[in-house]
Amino acid sequence: MKAINLLLSCLFFLSIQAQEKIDRKALAKRNNVHVNQFDSLSSLSVGNGSFAFTVDATGLQSFPKQYQSGIPLGTQSVWGWHSFKDTVGYRFEETLRDYPFDGRKVSYGVQIKDPKRSLEAGNWFRQNPHRLQLGNLGFEFDKKDGTIAQIEDIKDVNQELDLWTGVIKSSFTIEGELVEVQTLVHPKQDMIAVKVKSTLLKEERIHLKMVFPFPSNAFADMGVDYTQASKHYSRASDYQKGVLFQHFLDSTRYFVYLQASTNTYFQWTTQKEHEFVMGIGATDEFSFTCHFQQKERLSPSPDFASVAQANQEAWQGFWTKGAAVDFSNCKDPRAKEIERRIMLSLYLTKIQCANSQPPQETGLTYNSWFGKPHLEMHWWHGVHFPLWNRAELLEKSMGWYQDVAPMAFAIAKRQGYKGLRWQKMTDPKGAEAPSSVGAFLIWQQPHYISFAELLYRKNPNATTLKKYRDLVFATADFMADYASWNPTTKKYQLGKGLIPAQERFKPEETFNPSYELAYWDWALKTAQDWRIRSGMKRNTTWDSVIKFLSPLPVQDQVYLSTESAKDSYTNPVFLTDHPSVLGTFGMLPNKGMLDTSIMRNTFNLVWNKWDWKDTWGWDFPMTAMSATRLGMPEKAVEALLMPIKTNTYLINGHNYQDARLRLYLPGNGGLLTAIAIMCAGYDGNKIKNPGFPKDGNWDVRWEGLQPFF
Repeated sequence: MKAINLLLSCLFFLSIQAQEKIDRKALAKRNNVHVNQFDSLSSLSVGNGSFAFTVDATGLQSFPKQYQSGIPLGTQSVWGWHSFKDTVGYRFEETLRDYPFDGRKVSYGVQIKDPKRSLEAGNWFRQNPHRLQLGNLGFEFDKKDGTIAQIEDIKDVNQELDLWTGVIKSSFTIEGELVEVQTLVHPKQDMIAVKVKSTLLKEERIHLKMVFPFPSNAFADMGVDYTQASKHYSRASDYQKGVLFQHFLDSTRYFVYLQASTNTYFQWTTQKEHEFVMGIGATDEFSFTCHFQQKERLSPSPDFASVAQANQEAWQGFWTKGAAVDFSNCKDPRAKEIERRIMLSLYLTKIQCANSQPPQETGLTYNSWFGKPHLEMHWWHGVHFPLWNRAELLEKSMGWYQDVAPMAFAIAKRQGYKGLRWQKMTDPKGAEAPSSVGAFLIWQQPHYISFAELLYRKNPNATTLKKYRDLVFATADFMADYASWNPTTKKYQLGKGLIPAQERFKPEETFNPSYELAYWDWALKTAQDWRIRSGMKRNTTWDSVIKFLSPLPVQDQVYLSTESAKDSYTNPVFLTDHPSVLGTFGMLPNKGMLDTSIMRNTFNLVWNKWDWKDTWGWDFPMTAMSATRLGMPEKAVEALLMPIKTNTYLINGHNYQDARLRLYLPGNGGLLTAIAIMCAGYDGNKIKNPGFPKDGNWDVRWEGLQPFF
């Protein structure tokens, strides 16, 4: 049956490809971003997946303090991490607390409030290492009277992000004089390239300003802490046609090489520590590159023209080789906004999330949770890449799991389980960050199997199996061992001792959440498929857990959030946060555990009773996925555009949550996954565009999308 379903999906996919080809360039350009004023929530970014540079309306980071409460003017790289010196000698063991779960003592790294030393240790390991803001590079403009222009002196703002070329084009006036700027990033190096054209250049009234901030050591880091001058060290020196900067923070040291591409020169001065102003020789047009480097490599940088050519080729390759969805033939007025969100989400996830590590939720713009990635969120960051026929962008981060697997094995061993337990809040080396919530989450555990299965579907061969199967099997070993036998029900159950994706439940009381049960079932069955594909016998332990896994908890013909919460839909507390019960048949297929009529009842109850104001950005695409599988396409569209603050998509495409999280990339990734399912469907689907109404108003054309599980 599975083979037949896959064949039907492939035939359906091929039939779609017979339609007229989408004009990729026109699709990109009609969704370009236009900014006409200084607005801290409208900053724009350029990047390559491993490095991103965010600018204000001048095309550089000229006014970082004015943007710190919006989308900050960040400069971040995948390698840019720092730890403060541990002068106390904290040990991770000081954060551990034993919990009596399933007849055994299990240790978790948590935020222990007493004794004080344990609390301080927990804070230390959460805060270190943290991702760095590498520096602010902006303009400084001289007015006619010799004073420095302020933000209110800059008029006639006209800025465009050209999606097709990945270039930000900015123009504005200062005292009536036009300034034009182009900003872009090298596709393979942590380097920006900038071209400036203005009569102010001839008058030597345009300068560059480099400022090195100090890390905030806080939940968020907007890169504007200039108050700790004595705690770090910066220096500049002339080098060839440019300036070499070195920045020292404790044991961290990195380099920034600013190099002119045109026949002019820099004259740098400094009046404040960590702040350097570069004068530019008189010229009509000026271009330069700025290369951020972890190590000192002083070979000449490519010039602006070379970087621009490489950047253009990379972006046109991105837009032409992956999937595309075109809403231009749709009559429903909502279609235009959905297309805008899609195109900007494709751009943002490419520049922020496609690197050698799982990304943080705010990507490479500013820190949230100290810049650390959360592995349960990697599903939302990464699943859409193979669905949009860009599997190689997910593959980039899979090597990280191989690198940090020893840490994951150590966690499982410490807790007395087989296999490996994937971390929740982590860092480049795979260390575990203490958390009184995150330590008890389990829904990140099967993600590796999801990723591996998607990559196998792209390349179903022995090479793929060999590359990922060891960690697929080790992941499943933990899952099977984690499930505990309940002698009363004669079933394996999950918990007590967990917090589900809906983070509203106490770990000491919670067991058998619906979504996690279904994910356990799917992942163990998929791991068995990997054994069979590899010519191996089925794992009898996994089979036992699959056969005797607790059923999804039902009450009054609806699925409960967890079996331990019989008041799932009567207690207001349990009607907030992620409605992850919908992920049971949305993020996952029905592998035999689920009754679709009960799931439909559940969907309707959640739709009508949930406190949608207290949700997160990925909850809306998750709801759309569930609606699509349930044959409710109008609800799928309504979910994508539900008028809730956390479902806001700013002019630059960022998914705004609140004053703390002004951007939230899991929402963007979730939208792309939902659209893939709404268009290309899933295994066994026979309906064209199953997530869109069949009322004649949704002529959605697409190509290159892959069906989901």
